[in-house]
Amino acid sequence: MKPNTITVRIGGEAGMGLESSGAGFGKAIVRGGLYAYGLPDFYSRIRGGHNFFTLRIGNEPLYAIEDDVHILIALDIETVRRHTSDLVSGAAIVYDSKDEIPDELRRDDVTYLPVAMTQLAKEIGGNEIMRNTLAIGTASGLLGFDTQYIESVIRDNFAGKGGAVVDGNLQVLARGWEAAQLFAGDFPFRVNTVPDPPQRLFINGTEAFSLGALAGGCRFISGYPMTPGSPVLVWFAQHAAQYGVVAKHVEDEISAINMAIGASLMGVRSMVPTSGGGYALMVEATGLAGIYEAPVVIYNAQRPGPATGMPTRTEQGDMLFMLFAAQGEFPRFLLAPGSVESLFHLGWQAFNLAELYQTPAMVLSDQFLADGFRTIEPEALDFDAVTFERGVLLNDADLDALTEPYLRFKDTASGISPRAIPGHPNAIWNTSSDEHSEKGAIDEDPTNRTHQVNKRMRKMTGADGVVPEPSVYGPENADVSLICWGSTYGPTREAVDWLDGKANMIHFSALEPFPAGAAALLKKAKKRIAVELNATGQLASLIRMRTGIEVDGSILKYDGRPFRAATIVAQLKEVTQW
Repeated sequence: MKPNTITVRIGGEAGMGLESSGAGFGKAIVRGGLYAYGLPDFYSRIRGGHNFFTLRIGNEPLYAIEDDVHILIALDIETVRRHTSDLVSGAAIVYDSKDEIPDELRRDDVTYLPVAMTQLAKEIGGNEIMRNTLAIGTASGLLGFDTQYIESVIRDNFAGKGGAVVDGNLQVLARGWEAAQLFAGDFPFRVNTVPDPPQRLFINGTEAFSLGALAGGCRFISGYPMTPGSPVLVWFAQHAAQYGVVAKHVEDEISAINMAIGASLMGVRSMVPTSGGGYALMVEATGLAGIYEAPVVIYNAQRPGPATGMPTRTEQGDMLFMLFAAQGEFPRFLLAPGSVESLFHLGWQAFNLAELYQTPAMVLSDQFLADGFRTIEPEALDFDAVTFERGVLLNDADLDALTEPYLRFKDTASGISPRAIPGHPNAIWNTSSDEHSEKGAIDEDPTNRTHQVNKRMRKMTGADGVVPEPSVYGPENADVSLICWGSTYGPTREAVDWLDGKANMIHFSALEPFPAGAAALLKKAKKRIAVELNATGQLASLIRMRTGIEVDGSILKYDGRPFRAATIVAQLKEVTQW
C-alpha cells in the first residue's frame, strides 16, 4: 500500500542555502515526532544553476523520495518552471512577491502565495539570506506544523553566530508563519506533531558511514576531493582533533591510497574515500595492497561516468570495475550498504574484514545514499555491537618468544600469515610490489610464485560465510522477486509495499565474496527481476557468473537520478505484463 505522505520542495540557485534549509526543516519535522526523508539535487557549480531539496514527511519510516509535491517553495521563477508539473492537485507555491509568475506556468488547481520574502528578511532579520527561514515558516503555517521545533533547530544551528542572528531568524520565521494564515484554512494537507515526541536521528549516509568507520577504529584517512566521496574526508577532518584521527588532504588520488596503505602496514586502521574517477587512479595501488596483503579500506561513493561524467548525480556503474580492478588475481571484499543503518554497520565491519583476511575491503555507496537524509531510531546505530577483530596480529610477547626468523608472508594452512607491526627487533621484514618469498624478498621462482598465489587466494576460504547474506523483504512466496543491491534498497522496499503482497525484495549488501546462501535463495524465487541504477545490469551479470542463474527481466535506470518507488512499480507492470 502506498504510504500517505506530504512532500515539500525548496528550489533556487546554487549558493542560496537550499540544503541547509531543507535539512534543518527535516530535523524540525523529526523533532516533532514525524518521519522524514530528504535529498538535495544540485549541479556541479558553486553559483548559479538550478538546485533544490526535496523533503518527504510521513507518520511511518520512509526510505526514498517521491515527486508528488504538495508545497513548492520557489526562491526563483526557474523553480516554478521546472517543478509545476510535479505538483498534486490542491498544492501550493510559496514565492517571492517581487517575482511575477507567467500565466503559462499557472494552474487552476494550485494555490499561489506571494510573500515579500527578500524584503521582509532584510527588514526584520537584517539579511536577505533569511528569506529561506521565512519561506520555511510559511510552509509550516500552511501545514499547521508547530514552529517550536523549527525554533529549536534555529537555536542549535545559529548559536555560534550570536544572539542577534538567532533572534533575527526567529522573528523572520514567525512572520512567515503569519503570512500563511490567510490561506491555511483552505489548504488540504496538514502535518500534525506527536505528543511527547520520541528522540530520533535525521542523518545522511555520509554521516552514518563516517560514524561507523570511526567506531570501527579508523584513525588515518587520506584523500583528494571528489564528489560525492570527499564529504567523508571532510567529516573526518572536522572531527580529527576530537578523536585522534590523522586526516590528510593530499595532492592526488595516487598519493591518497599509497599513504593509506603505508599507514595500514604500520598497524593503523586506514581508509581512502573517493568516487569512481578517483578510484580509477587508485587501481595500480589496489594491486599493491593485494600483494602487500595490506588491510586498507576503500570507500567509493559512485557517480555517473565515464570520465568526469556527472559529478553530483547518482549511479551504480562501478560494481564490476571494483570487483576486477588491478591486474592479476588477489582476494578482496566488496560491500554495498543499502541504508543509513547498513552504512554504519558495514562501516566498522569493513575494517574487521580487512584485518582478519589481510586484504583490501571496498565499500560501494553512491550519491543518493551518501547525500540522502533519513529518520532512524538512535539504537539503529548500535555502538555496543561494534567489535575489533584484528586477526593474526603478533604482539610484543609473541615476538619475544619467536625462536625462528619472522616470515611476514608465511605459507600457512589458512593462507593468513602472522602480521607484525614494524619496530620490534624480531619483526624485521620487507615487502615489494614484485612477487616475493615468505620473508618478503623478491622471488621469481615458479614454485614460490604458485605457493604465494595459492596462499593469497586460500585466505578467502569460507569468507563467503562471514559476509552478510542477501536480505529478504516481503512475502516469501511472492510471484515476483525484485533483486537489487546497494542504494536501490529504499525505493525497492517501498515498491514492495505498494504492490500489496505481489512481490518481495532480495537485497545484496555483499558482492564479493558472493554470499554462500545466495544461490539457494535465488533458485526459490518464482520470477526474478533485477533493479539497478546502471545500463548493463551488473548485478544480473554477477549472479549469472557466480551461480549460473539468469534473471527473468531487468528494470534499469541511468539518467543520474535515483529510483522512485512509482517508477519501479510502473516498469514492473511493463516487464511482467500484469
